Amino acid sequence: EFINFLATQQITASEWENLKVNKPELAETELDVFSDLIWEGVLNKAEYLEHISAKHMYLFYLGEENMQAIVINLKNDVDITTTEGYNWLRENLMDENVEFLQANKDYTEDKNLDKFKMI
Repeated sequence: EFINFLATQQITASEWENLKVNKPELAETELDVFSDLIWEGVLNKAEYLEHISAKHMYLFYLGEENMQAIVINLKNDVDITTTEGYNWLRENLMDENVEFLQANKDYTEDKNLDKFKMI
């Protein structure tokens, strides 16, 4: 993909090698632009995000108009990052030590920036 990107910028392989050696700040700028394009593509395709820690599970659906979240909090000593802890959660979803929360959040003007901040 980077080779195609350089081609769209009309930069040949030898010119790229020259940029890296003689104009590293310009080469860095080109890498930043490429990175932004890759992130933009990834964020446009992203539909789900998850974050799991010992006591919390955050599940996000990235819809067209807003983000929807389901959060699971544990109030006991179970660590859901372990196989045993995850299995305990699956078998005890209705336990008093398991708390479910749900929320929706509309995107700001920059939907992909909102998604990026979640990552």
